[in-house]
This record gives sequence, structure tokens and C-alpha cells, in this order.
Amino acid sequence: MKYRVCFFSLVCSPLLLSACTKKENENAGEEPEPYNPPTSTGRPVENNTRDFAQSMIPKIIGLVLLLALVNSSYAQQPPVKTNKTSVRNTLEQQEVINLSKKKWDWMADKSVDSLNILFDDRSMFVHMGGSWGKEQEINVIKSGSIWYKKAEVYSVTVNMFGNTAILLNDIDLEAVVGGNTVTNPFMVTEVYIKQNGKWKMGSLTFSKLMRPVKMNNPSKEK
Repeated sequence: MKYRVCFFSLVCSPLLLSACTKKENENAGEEPEPYNPPTSTGRPVENNTRDFAQSMIPKIIGLVLLLALVNSSYAQQPPVKTNKTSVRNTLEQQEVINLSKKKWDWMADKSVDSLNILFDDRSMFVHMGGSWGKEQEINVIKSGSIWYKKAEVYSVTVNMFGNTAILLNDIDLEAVVGGNTVTNPFMVTEVYIKQNGKWKMGSLTFSKLMRPVKMNNPSKEK
């Protein structure tokens, strides 16, 4: 709106200045300007121009004041808040998100039967301490070598590539490893493949983040 006000000011200023100057010359008793031939309306060209400029002055002033008022009202409005989670997921994306949430519950509850169905036979699992396949991951969870006690999920992003879904979880994970309770921030990458109408996990990777832990009252890392 500021640019509009400036534009009208630049256009209107010469007209206002010209009209005011001519009016002052007439009042000061200066010699009249040379005779201008009348137009088809019977009035000199200069008189028509001067009358037009004088008739436009109130309209121009009113328009400028209106634009300034509108600009002021916009400036007083509070900024519009945007919702970062306003993007809607497709039904397929939401299906993968829900499955990922169930997976965290199954891991916390050590529900190896459900995880055995979810994990593909060729799935791979990457941890800070190493990487291994499905059989070892199931044994780790079943024996309690790693107990995925609680996963606090802060954001989820899913990208679809045909029958493959890549999901990113920004989480704080409280786990019991070797009898010690630790809490770490991770970006967890999950890969799912749809086979015969059902989603199977192809890989699960934990990448530790540099940010501090957000979880309320987390256990201290040992």
C-alpha cells in the first residue's frame, strides 16, 4: 500500500502545484497570459485545463487520504499465525504414520509376535552400536538387551515412492541398554514396502541428533 500512496503522490503533486501557482498569479494581479484560441466548446484550452485540474484536486486529495487510511488499518492488524502442521497427509501416508506409532508401542511392550509380522525377512536395523538383521533385532527386543521404553515423537514426515514409503521421526528415545537407562535425541529413518496390500518394514535407522533432549524429566545419559 505504501507504493500506491507514493505513486499517487508523484502523479498528483505536479497538478496540485500547477493549479495553485496559477491561482496565486491571478490573485497577485499579474498580466494575463496570451490569448488562447477557443475550443469546440467555446472556451480557451488553458481555461479548460485549469478547470479540469481544479475539479480534480478534491478527488485526488480524497483518494490519497483513503489510501493512507487503508494502509494504516492494515498496519494495525496483528500478524497471521501459520500452522506448520497444516499440510494434510494422504490416506496412504497416514496409514504408514499410524503403523509407525504402533511399532513404537510394540517395541516398548516387547510384542515380538507383532514385530515379527511387521519386519520383512530381509530388513536391516542400524543402531549407534552396530547394525544387524531381523532375527537379531527380534532377539534383542525379546531378551531385553535393548528395551525401547518410551519414544516421544515430535514430528513425522512421510514421502511416497510408488509402493515404498520413507518415514522420518524426530524423537527422544528413552531406552534401557545393558541395564542402564539412557535418553537420546534421534532422527529415525523407517523404510516400508507394500507387499500384497500390506506394509512391511525394510529398514530402521537411528541417527543421533546434536540438539538437547526435549522429553520432560528424562533419565541422564550414562
